[in-house]
Amino acid sequence: MLNTLLGDFSSYIQRLNWLSVLDLLLVTAVLYVLLRLVRGTRAVVLLRGMVVLVVGLAVLTSLVPLPGFTWLLRTMLPALLIAIPVIFAPEIRRALERLGRAGPLFNMGVGPSDLELTIASLTTGAQRLSDRGLGGLIVIEREVRLGEYLETGVALDAILSPELMLQIFHVNTPLHDGAVILRGDRIAAAACVLPLSSSGTLSPSRDRQMGLRHRAALGISEVSDAVAVVISEENGAISVAHNGRMIRRLDPARLRNILFAFYRPRPAGTLPAWLTRLTRTDRRGSKEPVETAEAAK
Repeated sequence: MLNTLLGDFSSYIQRLNWLSVLDLLLVTAVLYVLLRLVRGTRAVVLLRGMVVLVVGLAVLTSLVPLPGFTWLLRTMLPALLIAIPVIFAPEIRRALERLGRAGPLFNMGVGPSDLELTIASLTTGAQRLSDRGLGGLIVIEREVRLGEYLETGVALDAILSPELMLQIFHVNTPLHDGAVILRGDRIAAAACVLPLSSSGTLSPSRDRQMGLRHRAALGISEVSDAVAVVISEENGAISVAHNGRMIRRLDPARLRNILFAFYRPRPAGTLPAWLTRLTRTDRRGSKEPVETAEAAK
């Protein structure tokens, strides 16, 4: 079989001309633009699963003669092609909106200088909320876009500052009930509705009385790579939720170190976030969330 593949590859190389190269470049460019459009949405996860499934089935049917199974796959293919636009309808709509705006498609995020100012403002604002006994929930958007949750809140597009955080989360103000979502160095929206945690991490612990803010922080960290900062309204404790875990009772110095560790742009050459999640050992079965060694410094 290897000889057959090598022979087919050699014949393709011999028939290659400048038109074929142009054709390949155009197809590559179209696929690249489409992947950039859906990057950071749930469509990426679904596409990844579909690609793994299709490749696995193709390898299985090519190595083992399974006529009945092959017929079933060929029969289901037209239905699958019809189902794809239905499954990806929200992502397709957002991708077309991003293409129409053109700006976010090439957005590289927060630069190193803006990062320090953002973390300083966030740390100071969280501490002021804690000192005044005000609750708060701030979600930092990273690689996975949170557009569907931004739509549930009130659009602000304002530069992050401690004073603005105090104004938003002050009791009885219109925007205090909900989450603030940061996109880059700006507050994209406030009063956003987030999914609640369904893992039961808090249920068996002594923190069972924790409210919706903490469960929402864990929930958004379970469905995305976002980092959520929670300020308890009852005792002023500051916590950080990331990747389905919660690090609690933080002082400003530790909060700043944790945010730098989680919020810093991913260095070139490191594994993508989704691959890191697959390769690491999952410890969510424990009763208490475990602090990472880097964050505990």
